[in-house]
Amino acid sequence: MPRPRRNQGLDRVLGAPALFATAYGNVGSSIYYALGVTAVFALGLTPLVFIIAGLIFAATAATYAEGTVRFPEAGGSSSFARHAFDELVSFGAAWAQMLNYIITIAISAFFVPHYLSIFWEPLKENPWDVIVGAVVIVLLVGLNVVGAREAASLNIFLAVIDFATQLLLVLLGLVLVFSPDILTSNIHWGVAPTWGDFFLAIPVAMIAYTGIETVSNLAEEARDPSRSVPRAIQFVAIAVFAIYFTLPAVALSAMPVKLVDGQYQTVLGLPPDQGGFANDPVLGLVENLGVSGALLDALKIYVGILAATILLVAANAGVIGASRITYAMASYRQLPEVFRRLHRRLKTPWLSLLFFAGLIPILVLLPGQTDFLGTMYSFGAMLSFTVAHAAVIALRAKRPDDELVYRARPNLRFRGVDWPVFAVLGGLGTGIAWLVVVVEEPVTRWVGLGWLVGGFVSYAVYRRYFVHQPLRATVRAPQIVLAGALDIEYRTIVVPVVRSAETEEALVAAARLASERRATIVLVAVVEVPLALPLGADMPEREAEADELLDEARALLESYGVRVIVRLARARRAGPAVVEEALARDAELIVVGASRRFGVRGPVFGRTVDYILKSSPVRVLVTAGKAAA
Repeated sequence: MPRPRRNQGLDRVLGAPALFATAYGNVGSSIYYALGVTAVFALGLTPLVFIIAGLIFAATAATYAEGTVRFPEAGGSSSFARHAFDELVSFGAAWAQMLNYIITIAISAFFVPHYLSIFWEPLKENPWDVIVGAVVIVLLVGLNVVGAREAASLNIFLAVIDFATQLLLVLLGLVLVFSPDILTSNIHWGVAPTWGDFFLAIPVAMIAYTGIETVSNLAEEARDPSRSVPRAIQFVAIAVFAIYFTLPAVALSAMPVKLVDGQYQTVLGLPPDQGGFANDPVLGLVENLGVSGALLDALKIYVGILAATILLVAANAGVIGASRITYAMASYRQLPEVFRRLHRRLKTPWLSLLFFAGLIPILVLLPGQTDFLGTMYSFGAMLSFTVAHAAVIALRAKRPDDELVYRARPNLRFRGVDWPVFAVLGGLGTGIAWLVVVVEEPVTRWVGLGWLVGGFVSYAVYRRYFVHQPLRATVRAPQIVLAGALDIEYRTIVVPVVRSAETEEALVAAARLASERRATIVLVAVVEVPLALPLGADMPEREAEADELLDEARALLESYGVRVIVRLARARRAGPAVVEEALARDAELIVVGASRRFGVRGPVFGRTVDYILKSSPVRVLVTAGKAAA
């Protein structure tokens, strides 16, 4: 095989640092609206609310780290629920996730014009923020229908600049305006805010952590998810918690709570028509840092442009997430087949993009109500997170003897089960937070419950009258046939790699198929771990050899112009690992190279290939070399 090229592209940079940067680009973007949305409810207790929400997020991050490493496939809580419970619960989690993506698209697009109002003031208020937000959604959906790809390096660069800017604002604020005395005087227990508003503010503040599902979706493209995913999630949790532990305190020092006409208020939570900064809270912080003149103007322009750009990236991530979850749901017969179909020429899921990433977010955006968007996100996110926690607990209880490459902590050993303390506490936190939203917000309650009821009714009708399968049964959609019995649309082709001439022939065959059909090739190198070692043990020499093999195979495939994802897997045996990878990715084909063995008892092609042939529900193509042929 040819030696690897230096430019390794997306999957090569999707180690822990790049996963962190990409995820932080989505999670960190929420500061530009979460600060104002939360201050509307929490007032002087906003810093405390973010700390409590951060602790709940830390438990949720641990749950997603374990679940994603265990099932490195798109779907997040929906995937966890499928393995832990059944398809009905999986649908409920996926439908809640869909709501999260819809709200993420709507609220991110809605706040883009707010930060561009530094150039034209009317963009800060209705109707211009609604109009421009809708235009942003239309443009992003159009780009994704056409099939424009995100630049991973640009996303990483923006995430680093974003974090550095937020850190700079914190440092400036600590030096110029931070005051513990002001923060203390901001607090009026049970009055401003009321206890009801305080408890409601906690799930609303969880909007600050939108995007944790991003890591689960990106795990499909990570080279070594068992190592990189936990580290990336830990980095995201630490970085986000550091910003949200300090920036709200700085903001409430610069814009303290005051008694005005008998009511306590802060300009951080007031709408722009009342002189407030609820629509652009970070710009409000910049204006109240105590700087003036040219420096203030430069800071406002810089922060405004950066915020608008980051929010565009976050909205686009929501569009991609909505299309991915829709395709996954249709693949498991949770949604009609039509949402899984690709455009014949563009090869993109155009209908799911238009409906779930375009039409519904615009409808949600039209009222132009920031607090409604915040509470609706909390409704969907808290439900989805609670299902994820419950799934991890159930998997530990039902399958206590499963070997796990990564096991999150802390745990409590009781009656032969390592009970995940983080998931128990996190589930209680998110479950109670969801109930608070349902009880305290009537509009959100009825809209959110209506979304769930409508989804479950549609799911039941579709399963009973069109799929003719039980609601709880896991059913995969058939492969898409374009024309003729053998003309299958290959979206994903899995190729296990070892160092052999037969593997190189398999790579060439897969490359030709993929280039004809614009498919993605997944390269899998399996490090077989001896029984004497734990499954997650470090094996540096074998891992280095597998990495080198993956780089060489990818270099060969890139010469054909196909998209390549690499995966380093750890398993006791290679055959089951390859089949599991193909199933997890909903692959249509496995291409494997093998030399045929004549005059030898036992497997014809060897243990691994024979296992794949016997056990794989996915089509298998074997390239056996000239002698075998």
